[in-house]
Amino acid sequence: MTKSSNAMWGGRFAAGPDAIMEAINASIGFDQRLAAQDIAGSRAHAAMLAATGILTDKDADAIREGLLTVLSEIEGGTFEFSTALEDIHMNVEARLKQLIGEPAGRLHTGRSRNDQVATDFRLWVRDQCDAAESAIVAVMQALLAQAEAGADWVMPGFTHLQTAQPVTWGHHMLAYVEMLGRDLSRIRDARKRMNESPLGAAALAGTGFPIDRHMTAQALGFDRPMANSLDAVADRDFALEFMSCASINAMHLSRLAEELVIWSSAQFRFVDMGDQWSTGSSIMPQKRNPDAAELLRAKIGRIMGANVGLMMVMKGLPLTYSKDMQEDKEQVFDAADNWLLALAAMAGMVTDMTANQDNLRAAAASGFSTATDLADWLVREAGLPFRDAHHVTGALVAKAEEKGCDLPDLTLEDMQAEHGDITASVFDVLTVEASVASRMSYGGTAPAQVRTQIARWKDILK
Repeated sequence: MTKSSNAMWGGRFAAGPDAIMEAINASIGFDQRLAAQDIAGSRAHAAMLAATGILTDKDADAIREGLLTVLSEIEGGTFEFSTALEDIHMNVEARLKQLIGEPAGRLHTGRSRNDQVATDFRLWVRDQCDAAESAIVAVMQALLAQAEAGADWVMPGFTHLQTAQPVTWGHHMLAYVEMLGRDLSRIRDARKRMNESPLGAAALAGTGFPIDRHMTAQALGFDRPMANSLDAVADRDFALEFMSCASINAMHLSRLAEELVIWSSAQFRFVDMGDQWSTGSSIMPQKRNPDAAELLRAKIGRIMGANVGLMMVMKGLPLTYSKDMQEDKEQVFDAADNWLLALAAMAGMVTDMTANQDNLRAAAASGFSTATDLADWLVREAGLPFRDAHHVTGALVAKAEEKGCDLPDLTLEDMQAEHGDITASVFDVLTVEASVASRMSYGGTAPAQVRTQIARWKDILK
């Protein structure tokens, strides 16, 4: 099998790996996505080396200009990546040497690929946090618009997917706003925690050169350098926390996607999905399938799988760096891509969907959904203990079932046969509109409460 020399390894290795080893060892096929971050880190490092007198200004200027040329080649699609050079770091450095010669070899002074990749990867994940934050806000704003449009539209609230009590469409939309609000808080917290710089930790022990890690940290937008060089190169908590945030949010998106699938079915007809989020059937012309919601629902598997996968990579590693950690990026890249795609799709689906107000109300009025209101009336007006009121209400539900009607359709005589203190005023609480209007407790489904919460979230997201 053909061997190839790799000069970047230096004199220790007389011959390079064979094709199989090269394939398993190389990461350039995926870590080229870190090119912008790698070059930003190298530029900050070179500027610091010059400021501390480790590099001459002439060499630092040559490195800076050379790196800008490399970046323009990569962004322009003319850069030739080499598997033999293993990774993005060596590809950039090799091209830099072709461009500027000897000064390129001085760039790596006071650092290692260990702290270099930790810095690149952290910068990339930080960028994804910012993108995810904006995307979560976009979904929240779409949900708020739906909530505001239907703040007083009545729909069934479910437990066990059985009709429970009437709620408002706005209240249901706001439930997801609350979930995503927690997701937003989590990703912001994660970003704050990861915003420390590994650069300058070198291979694992720091360096004997008089570098200024605070300078490079500031140049790259970090709050501070990491305080322990071993932890700096060994840590992937930032990636795990990012994917944990992604997994929880994707679970929330999946729950909403599941409801959109159910609600858009012929059996429910609660919502009409936009044409751009639906597909037809190759054989059944009547079909209108909510494929975007179904695909989004499946994304959670890939995102959670990536999270668990990286946990398994990291769980058995001693300090500090092991080559196992090269397996971190593909999983995080895939999770980030699918998460941001899912968020964009959900924002579009929620924006474009149309709620069928009449169908929502009809469903809310079925299934004896105001039974709890009847029980509450018996407690409030007839003075019954709630357990007794519950029993009387259950008997009236059974009577309504026998007669094939709903509770508001029973006569006063029907009701008084179960309890003599029931008066005609009971019918005032048995409409779905009266039911939701009465839920004025903080966080309740009453339209007034819904509008209060909409205003609160609009203020938060300004």
